[in-house]
Amino acid sequence: MHILLTGGTGLIGRRLCRLWVGQGHQLTVWSREPERVAALCGSQVRGIGRLEELHEQPLDAVINLAGAPIADRPWTRKRKSLLWASRVGLTEQLLSWLDQRADKPRLLISGSAVGVYGDGGERELHEDSPPVSDDFAAQLCGAWEETALRAQALGIRVVLLRTGLVLASEGGFLKRLLLPFRLGLGGPLGDGRQWMPWIHIADQIALIDFLLRQEHASGPYNACAPQPVRNQEFARSLGRQLHRPAILPAPAFLLRGVLGELSVLLLGGQRAVPSALTEAGFSFRFTQLDAALADLLSHPKLGKTHD
Repeated sequence: MHILLTGGTGLIGRRLCRLWVGQGHQLTVWSREPERVAALCGSQVRGIGRLEELHEQPLDAVINLAGAPIADRPWTRKRKSLLWASRVGLTEQLLSWLDQRADKPRLLISGSAVGVYGDGGERELHEDSPPVSDDFAAQLCGAWEETALRAQALGIRVVLLRTGLVLASEGGFLKRLLLPFRLGLGGPLGDGRQWMPWIHIADQIALIDFLLRQEHASGPYNACAPQPVRNQEFARSLGRQLHRPAILPAPAFLLRGVLGELSVLLLGGQRAVPSALTEAGFSFRFTQLDAALADLLSHPKLGKTHD
């Protein structure tokens, strides 16, 4: 199978490349820095800077995961424009190119996030649940999905990945928390009652591979573990694994003051459950947060802290 990836040099993309190269697939990564693709994704992976470099080479599937990090800095007007362009704008560019091709892929798996629901409060959120609130993240994810779904008019089956918080040893959300928690400075955010839909990266990679192979998969899938936890439970679990207290809260007013509109990502949450994946027969390896964190913290790149 020939697979085109956007976002292929990111945390998830690199893992997918290793998996699919091992399975014998042909991989092409569309990147702003194509010269780095081989080093990051593997020598067998081709990097391209322009989609036109593929010409009319047959293509079986497109995995669209590109997007600038959404939680790295406050949402200034300039930052919002970048986040929009790197998701919605890039997907529009991808669809325009696909529209011009005589030979089109059968499948587009396109990124999204559980943020599409907005701050869901206590509601349990399934794939058919409407958005609860209309913050910037919900607007961004909604537009991203609407753009990707336009590929259906080209005869391309579309799968939408509504990803939760991906826990990984190589980086991302978990790695940013380790220093304060190891110093005993970790704790809940705000009142800690907001829901956190988490997923171990091994399950994230496995479910994308699963959806790639499902001939009838289409529409949205919540890519998160079956048992979301509240933020305070996440903090306690991480503290237990690191043998550190996790009792120092970050006050909501302070987070709002420092982060502005971005604080909604930390103080709000989604009680999202993977109904569509479960119905499709996908089996999660990590369903309990303690087990997921124990596995990741035993990895040499993070390492466990012992007293």
